[in-house]
Amino acid sequence: MKILAIDDQQLVLLPLQKRLNELGYEVVIETNAHKGVELFDTENPDLVIVDINMPGISGLDIVKHIRNSKKENTPVMVLSGNTQDNVITEGFDLGINDYMKKPLSLNEISARVKRLIGAPETQNAINKSEVLIQQRCVGVVIPCYNEEERLLSKEFTDYIDKNSGYHLCFVNDGSKDRTLEVLKDLQKGREDFITVYDCEKNGGKAEAVRQGMLFMAKKEDLDYIGFLDADLSTDLADFDDLVKTIETSEFKIVSGSRISRMGANITKESARKVISMTINFIIRKILKMDFKDTQCGAKIFRKDVIEIAFAEKFVTQWIFDVEIFKRMSQYFGLKQAKAMLCEQPLKRWIHADGSKLSMKDSVKIVAQLGQIAWVYRTKKRNLNVEDKKLKLV
Repeated sequence: MKILAIDDQQLVLLPLQKRLNELGYEVVIETNAHKGVELFDTENPDLVIVDINMPGISGLDIVKHIRNSKKENTPVMVLSGNTQDNVITEGFDLGINDYMKKPLSLNEISARVKRLIGAPETQNAINKSEVLIQQRCVGVVIPCYNEEERLLSKEFTDYIDKNSGYHLCFVNDGSKDRTLEVLKDLQKGREDFITVYDCEKNGGKAEAVRQGMLFMAKKEDLDYIGFLDADLSTDLADFDDLVKTIETSEFKIVSGSRISRMGANITKESARKVISMTINFIIRKILKMDFKDTQCGAKIFRKDVIEIAFAEKFVTQWIFDVEIFKRMSQYFGLKQAKAMLCEQPLKRWIHADGSKLSMKDSVKIVAQLGQIAWVYRTKKRNLNVEDKKLKLV
């Protein structure tokens, strides 16, 4: 039995295809709606699964095409994040057979498919799946420099195997050990979900993150893009909480915050804590924002602000996060930028052994903050932004 699945996000289609193949169905997937229509005409599927919101042709337009074709009785299931009553009602008026709202488990999708078109002649006995088809797709940039010994490869692979909608981009920042080899091994067999971006020369964490964010922003099927430390001092489950916040709000950036509070597991060295408090006081004065923790290595962005935050090279290597927030406030204005930014406390953050930022380095940060204050003088930077707007016109 043949199933045609059409969705503009490949990260949605791949786990769906894998699961239905395991059950014994033949599954054809397509991310281009126009080509999806052509495949319907040539492949003669027994079932079509389609998303609603797609560029070019909407899912409802595809339903209309099916119902006006010679194979008008082909069963159609909608799998979409669109929950508007008028859209769902129109879908049923057009003759769809089922409407499935994301997020949805692969187990439920499989059961609905089986109920609608029956089981394949040859059924495979497989275990239940814990995977959910999510409403959003997320890119995560992970900068890596000499991480051969510290990279928690299994934690990354286990997470993307169990959580759909994630694409990890590991940026090798000119490592001198076997980091690149380790990353290539990590990627094998998961090329659709893991990218390895190799920088031949070490440019520092700021440049590695910047290159990775700009690279991932080119992927059209991603809704949000963020970055995370390779040592997983902030774990992926906490990062997913940041994603849930940004997808259910109007915020442009959601930043993790390592605030000690009841119910959270936040550990820091005492000396580091004192220095961090001092640095944070200076940062708040520079930004004119009441940030508790700008330097947490877990942040998620809407795609429409990535060019603003990352287009230009950063002045500093370690405290580029401050520059990101400064760029936002100078582009949108302080009041509007404050409304776009969210600082969310983490449930867990552990200081990992082998951190490359020493106490001596921490003292240097104060000088770098002075450099930021000088380079990002409001008057000068605003004029540059206006100049760019005029050139675009």
